Amino acid sequence: MSVTPASTTTDTIGPASPTTNTGNTMGSLNEGDFLTLMMDQLKNQNPLNPADPTQYMSELASFSSLDEEMQIASSSSQTASNQAATSALSLLGHTVTYLDSNGNAQTGTVSSVDFTSSGPTLTIGGTGGISLSAITTAGS
Repeated sequence: MSVTPASTTTDTIGPASPTTNTGNTMGSLNEGDFLTLMMDQLKNQNPLNPADPTQYMSELASFSSLDEEMQIASSSSQTASNQAATSALSLLGHTVTYLDSNGNAQTGTVSSVDFTSSGPTLTIGGTGGISLSAITTAGS
């Protein structure tokens, strides 16, 4: 399993130019970045046509809500991954019945668990790469 960092780019803003996004995704900005951009926009706004401050507060509230939702989604995903790993490890040494790639029921003993990017896979009776979703019954 390898993890690579996301590429980082910066947003630019000028006195007379709108915010230009150079490739950032919503997940790479944080609340501090939003506040910095908002302050730059306020400093460089047209004094004859000022921005509505309630709009900024509304955007900040939306941004905070989105950030919390993303954290909950990430936490839920991590919890699901941990549960799958625990389930797979609990099957080690147990006899299980699973459906093979042809849809036929096979029975064997779980001899190893491999952790891949798509989740844990089992080796049952010498056959590897069997996902947890293929298990139909688990015995002792």
